Amino acid sequence: MDVALKRARFRQLHESGCFLLPNPWDVGSAKRLEAMGFVALASTSSGSAWALGLEDGQLSRDDVLRHLKSLSAATSLPVNADFENGFGHSSSQVFESVQLAIETGIAGLSIEDYDGSELFSKNEAVDRIRAARKAIDQSGHNVVLVGRSEGFIRDRPDLKETIERLKAFRDAGADCLYAPGVSDLKEMEQLVAGVAPSPVNALLLPALTVSQLEGVGVRRISVGGALARQAWKAFEEAAKTLLERGTLWDGKPFVR
Repeated sequence: MDVALKRARFRQLHESGCFLLPNPWDVGSAKRLEAMGFVALASTSSGSAWALGLEDGQLSRDDVLRHLKSLSAATSLPVNADFENGFGHSSSQVFESVQLAIETGIAGLSIEDYDGSELFSKNEAVDRIRAARKAIDQSGHNVVLVGRSEGFIRDRPDLKETIERLKAFRDAGADCLYAPGVSDLKEMEQLVAGVAPSPVNALLLPALTVSQLEGVGVRRISVGGALARQAWKAFEEAAKTLLERGTLWDGKPFVR
């Protein structure tokens, strides 16, 4: 599937229903998820950083652009980019970063309102979404823009403030809205209603299920770094068994 078709398909997925958007951390995991039958993928800033021996937030813009290009080229599925805060202190730098991200072949990207230590002011955050929208529009490419508010995972779990920010992002040009960390189903239902009819992305957390989120109107469901975290957990458990017992199998049959 060429890039234009990927992008058209991705936008179509946002029009109705609910779809899963799992987060591979490298080319191999992306290919496996495609083979399993998922319809779209999203990158994960944490998972891709861990794969390079770094922590979330330590990848440079160039690192992320190379990663997005490799993911997009490896799969026929549309890829949504976890593009962090747009890799720029100013809205003009966000504009430039989004231009570069579009060139990697992604079908969508998210811009968050967190500067690495605190939330941007609402006005600053809106300006950054507006800059991303301008970059997409000027490119002429059909890329989905996701406005992402970080309050629930940055010690500011204020639902009213989060909804206000998401609505402002929508008005600035965001096509889809996302507030990771909302774990209460009633709050998620309020959030979906508060920004309707815009589609909402939800992060799948232990207290929630796909069917529950679909039931309150969530349009797409991602998992962030959870798949990468589970893979690393299994890796560490196997390595510990090797170190302590001199075997990898721990009495369990090997399954490739």
